[in-house]
Amino acid sequence: MTSKASSSAHPPRGDFALNTRLLRITVMAAVIGAISTVAARVLLDLIRFFTNLFFFQTFSLADHSPATNTLGLWVIGVPVIGGLIVGVVARYGSDKIRGHGIPEAIEAILFGKSKMSPKVALLKPLSSGIVIGSGGPFGAEGPIIMTGGAIGSLIAQHFHLTAAERKALLVAGATAGMTAVFGTPVAAVLLAVELLLFELRPRSLLPVAVACAVAGFTRPLLMDAGPLFPLQTAVPGPLAMLSCVVAGVLCGALSASLSLSLYKVEDWFGKLPVHWMWWPAIGGLAVGIGGYFQPRALGVGYDVIGDLLHNHLALGVVAALLAVKAVIWVISLGSGTSGGVLAPLLMMGAGLGAVLSHVLPGNDPMLWPLVCMAATLGGVMRAPLTATIFAFGLTHDSNALLPLLTTSAVAYGFTVLTMRRSILTEKIARRGYHIYREYGIDPLERHSVEEVMTREVRSIDAALPVAQALFEFFGEGQAHRAFPVLRNGAVIGVADRAMLAAHGTRDPIATVGDACADVPLYYALPGENCRAVATRLARHRLERLPVVKDAQSLALVGIVARSDLIKPSLAHFDEEEKRERMRGLPWQST
Repeated sequence: MTSKASSSAHPPRGDFALNTRLLRITVMAAVIGAISTVAARVLLDLIRFFTNLFFFQTFSLADHSPATNTLGLWVIGVPVIGGLIVGVVARYGSDKIRGHGIPEAIEAILFGKSKMSPKVALLKPLSSGIVIGSGGPFGAEGPIIMTGGAIGSLIAQHFHLTAAERKALLVAGATAGMTAVFGTPVAAVLLAVELLLFELRPRSLLPVAVACAVAGFTRPLLMDAGPLFPLQTAVPGPLAMLSCVVAGVLCGALSASLSLSLYKVEDWFGKLPVHWMWWPAIGGLAVGIGGYFQPRALGVGYDVIGDLLHNHLALGVVAALLAVKAVIWVISLGSGTSGGVLAPLLMMGAGLGAVLSHVLPGNDPMLWPLVCMAATLGGVMRAPLTATIFAFGLTHDSNALLPLLTTSAVAYGFTVLTMRRSILTEKIARRGYHIYREYGIDPLERHSVEEVMTREVRSIDAALPVAQALFEFFGEGQAHRAFPVLRNGAVIGVADRAMLAAHGTRDPIATVGDACADVPLYYALPGENCRAVATRLARHRLERLPVVKDAQSLALVGIVARSDLIKPSLAHFDEEEKRERMRGLPWQST
């Protein structure tokens, strides 16, 4: 007889589940954070290299905007060439490089056991550098999230880790890359919580936070330090709250329209009578035409975002730029090319805010491009906390925190109420996977075995002959399907009718203890949570487990069955569904 449980001695219950491997995983996450920072620098250099190569025909890493090119009509062909190259790379290299990165990371986490291939780590930054460098209207954040995630996953796959631990390292690499690109470590951690981890536990939060911290401290060694878009607005007045609500609704409407338009375009591409390898080139044609009329819509556009935040552009220019950027972004991303969504959303949101700054009262006109840029991001990704802190990290404008939170929350609420899925989850849903983004503490995690177990237990003595046990416990008056078996007060097994009948046929004089000798003993401890016990029951296809005082004595204190595990769910139902009102108030009739 072999005794098996979750641990030999269950520790006292605390606020969090004990994980002795947490320190090891955290150290690995720190290393991954540093490597992802280097990868972010490589990606940015690739974008600059291909920008100079495509638009200026020079081999250089200088930071030049594609808007300053002198190609004339030839500029229309540049994104087409970039799209064609990426289509070939995707078809003959890895189709995982298609898309903007975050949905692919989510899919790997939830449905791929957090495993990514080396091809993704190499081809994603290369393809994104080509697309963005040839004028693609994307940012570097999606590609670096995918690349950093692949780095974390590949390192994790070289060690003996669980899927949950691989997930922590994958997300650590992804968010460290985002930190390196934007210098926003806190927003990157919130991105992990709101979009990637699907849990809030020390085993995942601590490695992610450490990786982002390492990336934040390492970033100044490889890139420019300080905020990407330094800004300081005035302290908002009371009237600004109403304006924030209006701006939030409009940003929510913009978020919804962008998301719906993207997948309409993707459906349109799916109906084309050509292989998907050619789609990025077709999308590149739209980018080239738009870039010819509005050159500043090409590329990442950080300089444009800065001008929008400071209201340096005329209203007509802003409106035209916003329209062209939205159209070419939707068409290009819908074609399945490689690029990120954060920077384009920032630009389009800031463009909307620049338009609204001429009509919204209540504060500094520079506030509205900032809050609309965050709200559009929060609405599209349905991550209002990430959007709020991300905008703060980009500008360091503490006066804008309250308007940022208000506007982002309103935009988030608008998209939650009007759309079933976000731009991130719709793509995964189209592949046959549904993602439920709400998560809380599992009722089974909140309750221990001793809260739900049955304490009055009928047991079988190990010395009892099998034939007698079958008659007394499994005859006409049988009360339970199985009973714990005791020897000298200690549990040695659990007997059911089938097990005893089979053993009795082989050995007519056998005892119940003999029948349990070759069967592993699975048990529960009083302090274990119900989730661990439910998993053990499911894994070993058991109906009930004896509950013992400790692993040494194996003294029986109760029994827990599958039906007992329904009790926490009933309590959860009362909390979520049962509506009550205060009783006994003077004006209420009895």
